[in-house]
Amino acid sequence: MKPPLFRYEAPRTLKEAVGILASDPDAVVLAGGQSLVPAMNFRAANPSMLVDIQHVDGLKGVTLRNGEIIIRAMTRHRELELDPDVRRVNPLIEETMRHVAHIPIRNRGTVVGSLCHADPSAEMPLLFVLLDGTLVAEGPKEIRQIPAREFFHSFLTTTRKQDEIVVEARLPALPPGAGWAFDEVTRRHGDYAIVAVGCVLEIDAAGHAKGVRLAACGVADRPVRLSKAEAALNGTLLTEAALDDAARVSMEVITQTDDMNISASYRRRVLGALIRRTIRAASHRAINRARQ
Repeated sequence: MKPPLFRYEAPRTLKEAVGILASDPDAVVLAGGQSLVPAMNFRAANPSMLVDIQHVDGLKGVTLRNGEIIIRAMTRHRELELDPDVRRVNPLIEETMRHVAHIPIRNRGTVVGSLCHADPSAEMPLLFVLLDGTLVAEGPKEIRQIPAREFFHSFLTTTRKQDEIVVEARLPALPPGAGWAFDEVTRRHGDYAIVAVGCVLEIDAAGHAKGVRLAACGVADRPVRLSKAEAALNGTLLTEAALDDAARVSMEVITQTDDMNISASYRRRVLGALIRRTIRAASHRAINRARQ
């Protein structure tokens, strides 16, 4: 299919881009286009104008600064995935990004674009909620720093204002002794997740878990932190009973109803299995890092 008619603008400065976007309430930002263009072709999106930001100065690249990974708006998935400095300070990013679509799409699609698309089954929004990431949005009147937990509002909906451009996204480095894990269940490799879970935790000298972080996607209209599971695991020895408790108290986050392909009952079983699997993998890595 072909998209409906639209105007096209390719500004060279951020100020110009913001001004053009603000001039038309039906205009949208075009970055990598890997989600927007198919939606337009299927007539699920009908913008009056595309504001292409790929030529805007200062919107490309990844920087490490003061313990944060700064991902600018036109940074492609693959750039972030293969960055050796990012891998060194936060290996969970590379592990998660191997599950994002396929390499040709990661070569073109942008990290910030995926966050703004806000698919509730996508991996990058989950990662930002898990790690308490931040998005920086610039509009005609102000620059806002938006915590990821406040950015994702509902299905394909964020708290970004129509006249704002998200110019960068920020993730923290992992704590030095932390273990990490990400896993998901999909129909086929590269599909959106049926359910995905990410985990970060540390193990103290006595073998107890601390600083446990868990998040899931594919279970609700946005990625969610599994706060009750985190509370159930902190301070424990991560026994099988503790893992079972964490899985049990997480079931209430599943608000996705049955559809023609997946039942809520199946999502519950998958969520429980992934919680147990990622906690075991993260704790194993934390223990190994403590021995180094």
